[in-house]
Amino acid sequence: MTDAQDTAADSTLRTTGGAPPDDGGSATEAPIPLLEPREGIPPVITEDDALAEVIAAFAAGSGPVAVDAERASGYRYGQRAYLVQLRREGAGTALIDPVACPDLSGLGEALSGVEWVLHAATQDLPCLREIGMVPTSLFDTELAGRLAGFPRVGLGAMVEGVLGFVLEKGHSAVDWSTRPLPEPWLRYAALDVELLVDLRDALEKELDRQGKLEWARQEFDAIAAAPPAEPRKDPWRRTSGMHKVRRRRQLAVVRELWETRDRIAQRRDVSPGKVLSDAAIVEAALAVPTTVQALAALNGFGHRVGRRQLDQWQAAVDRARALTDAALPQPGQPVAGPPPPRAWADKDPVAAARLSAARAAVSALAEQLGMPQENLMTPDTVRRVCWEPPQVVDAESVGAALAGYGARPWQVEQVTPVLVAALSAPPQEA
Repeated sequence: MTDAQDTAADSTLRTTGGAPPDDGGSATEAPIPLLEPREGIPPVITEDDALAEVIAAFAAGSGPVAVDAERASGYRYGQRAYLVQLRREGAGTALIDPVACPDLSGLGEALSGVEWVLHAATQDLPCLREIGMVPTSLFDTELAGRLAGFPRVGLGAMVEGVLGFVLEKGHSAVDWSTRPLPEPWLRYAALDVELLVDLRDALEKELDRQGKLEWARQEFDAIAAAPPAEPRKDPWRRTSGMHKVRRRRQLAVVRELWETRDRIAQRRDVSPGKVLSDAAIVEAALAVPTTVQALAALNGFGHRVGRRQLDQWQAAVDRARALTDAALPQPGQPVAGPPPPRAWADKDPVAAARLSAARAAVSALAEQLGMPQENLMTPDTVRRVCWEPPQVVDAESVGAALAGYGARPWQVEQVTPVLVAALSAPPQEA
């Protein structure tokens, strides 16, 4: 058990945050189910006047603000927010419908300079940014749990292990675009921010005890300062099952079907998987059918697919069949950076040895520090430094290389010594 795990089990971390009062019981007592928000379920904000009141209340509140958002992944196209939940001392809890109130920039401005507390912030920040909510300062309770060495960092597990309360998580995968939202869903949504600030406070103390609080702050600052992600190049290449598709003409079929599906899904505002499955796309790509009848015989294009839909899918296949050889997609994307590690032994055995030594050293250090290896240093950064190490391997050059790949100062400080040793070690004889 790490220090963080040991402390997580200690009763001093199990604060109540305004829920049932602490009776002085030990941490071994059964966790308490959290069934109702302390002020009840607030009404969903759908009008500008009510939104203005919420903005004023949260601007006048004190301390950090807990923020969460619910999406309709698997049901709707894209990752937009369908409910925004907030809680702040002095303001209580607010549930806002961003479909009825699509511009929350006024709320975002009112909370500028306030620390936002989110769980797995990188999941929610893109959809919050779309509606005008961008934090200038944040605390990510999931990332804090990782840095502190907790073995399970889901919100429910963290609230139970640290605060001693059980959150009901049965509605996490529902269709949040449903209107009106059922009361049990709203209760679940309100409870998600009920204890988030309490969790933040307990984790801050634990990180401070472990000497990792400054590390966490650097991570949080990096998340808050990160620009929006660039659109993915050739997203159709991420179709599940693509490893089966070898020929360029077949790749063209995947691309045409994927792009046709994406246009239809966007127009209908449904998840692309509900329009046509990835498995069906791959089936058609492998077969390259020449007729609607041949297409209809494939898995995924059976009796429940209407003739009009079959025609549009066959038209996509036909467009791929008609392409000149020069217009066909290449088998693989140009890869920036080093090749896949499995190819290193053949391409550069010395680099492969460096990578093996570096991985072992970083893994051992991560275990010593009580955190996942990827949070100590991203595997991609380790690979890049090992593939093209500095000409002169020393603390200054390796530290500069790590920083150049985006490593935070604390990561550079911790990892540089072990990487210098791994990169300087003489190659092992076969």
